Amino acid sequence: MYKLRLFFLIFLVFAAASCGYSLKPEGSGRFMDPTVRIDLSPFRNDTMESDAGSYVASKLREELRQRGFEGAFERTDADFVISGKVRETRDEVLSHAAVRFALENRLTLIVGISVVNTRDGNVIWKEEGLRESISYYAGQDPEYTASNRRAALEEAVRRIVLRMAQTIRLVL
Repeated sequence: MYKLRLFFLIFLVFAAASCGYSLKPEGSGRFMDPTVRIDLSPFRNDTMESDAGSYVASKLREELRQRGFEGAFERTDADFVISGKVRETRDEVLSHAAVRFALENRLTLIVGISVVNTRDGNVIWKEEGLRESISYYAGQDPEYTASNRRAALEEAVRRIVLRMAQTIRLVL
């Protein structure tokens, strides 16, 4: 019985290899084209987070590279312009132990983005209110709370950037 299963498994492997099926990354040729240039400057920042705009843009660059973008990030002669704005970071208290101290907060990040084809000026994709909320623990120690809040902000950025990169890969 063992030999029959092994034979069947080997048969399936060879059958799949011989049928011409191959795994290809999704996305159009422009996304994978090494001659494509994208202008991806730091996003505008309307929040009290000093580095929010540049942080989102740098994480988006990293994610696009990880998803297979082979072109260049350049301003001059860019084929596409990706611009955005970090619109808001909002904190809400979810629970508290005493009247004065929160135990758990929720950070909500709201970002807008647009992708423009510079050759014809068409807006390929525009989204004003990408939103992500992450809970984090708070305490009486301000450093503990600030550290957890920063980790929540980074996670919110990571999640939003994943969605942005997936969409950019599809629309390019």
